[in-house]
Amino acid sequence: MAFNLEKLLRPHIANIKPYSSARDEYSGKAGIFLDANENPFGSMASGSFNRYPDPYQLDIKQKLAEVKNVFANQIFLGNGSDEAIDLLMRAFCIPGQDNIILLPPTYGMYEVSAGINDIEIQKVNLTEDYQLRPDAILEAVNESTKIIFICSPNNPSGNKVNRKDIYQVLDNFNGLVVVDEAYIDFSDEPSFTTELEKYPNLLVMQTFSKAWGLASLRIGMAFASEKIIKILNLIKPPYNISGLTQEKVLEALGNADAIHQVVKDTFVERQFLEAEVSKFPFVKKIFPSNANFILIKVDGARAIYEFLIEQTIIIRDRSKVVLCEDCLRVSVGTREENEAFLKALNLFKP
Repeated sequence: MAFNLEKLLRPHIANIKPYSSARDEYSGKAGIFLDANENPFGSMASGSFNRYPDPYQLDIKQKLAEVKNVFANQIFLGNGSDEAIDLLMRAFCIPGQDNIILLPPTYGMYEVSAGINDIEIQKVNLTEDYQLRPDAILEAVNESTKIIFICSPNNPSGNKVNRKDIYQVLDNFNGLVVVDEAYIDFSDEPSFTTELEKYPNLLVMQTFSKAWGLASLRIGMAFASEKIIKILNLIKPPYNISGLTQEKVLEALGNADAIHQVVKDTFVERQFLEAEVSKFPFVKKIFPSNANFILIKVDGARAIYEFLIEQTIIIRDRSKVVLCEDCLRVSVGTREENEAFLKALNLFKP
């Protein structure tokens, strides 16, 4: 189907004049900076943080483009992936008029952001084994549907979504398809960033919070056509990524090969957890995972969750989430953390 970005965009967004920061007008790194009313005498903390950072994070994007095999102008960096989610709704969805499609069980911030922005939500549940129902998804689309969010590997179930089903949605929906790949580093599937040239209606989200180990820095990635990225840059806050965060992300990108060992260690610990958890009589099922967590179906999920809290072991109770009844989500920890979890679980008396 024909994808028309200009038609999808909220009309007033196309005419917005972006905030012009001082560093937009001069991109050099050397000079006498008397343009932004900064403190010229330095910072009250150790380090040099008295100058505003690069508003477009160009050094990171150039390095990240090499790592991800995309072009730098196909990258948007946000304050976590949540910023990209919010900006997409503000750019493309008219409050009180347009809608998005969510596929429960899925990442909760899509619904939260839609609620904040007064965007109607259409829900098409996944199958019992947490796969898409592409025909039902496309049937739910109407003239006011602007975005479909697909999470793969999915949170909270952990499985990868059948690729052919995502293609079916991409091929038959003329709005924006967002593929959230927060856990892609733990999956054996190639990223959908490889499909950006073919699908102008595709946006792929990833994060530095999981395999990269930078959750505290709050930085997420969005990959899309240059036109879509320009829209996100148009409406984002001028300095949405701090200088300290940019510095540390560049450091991490210089050590990108280390992520392979992190993923390998995670796989070992995930297999250990799956094997040991399966021995408990109250565990009914462990769902297949392509992420750094496992979803477990148990008898008495809430009781187990509350007992573990008393033991200062914190997991997530997903038992009230659709299709996750009686389920607990457990992140993969270090061997020491995993053994402490299992020791506490062994103390639980149903």
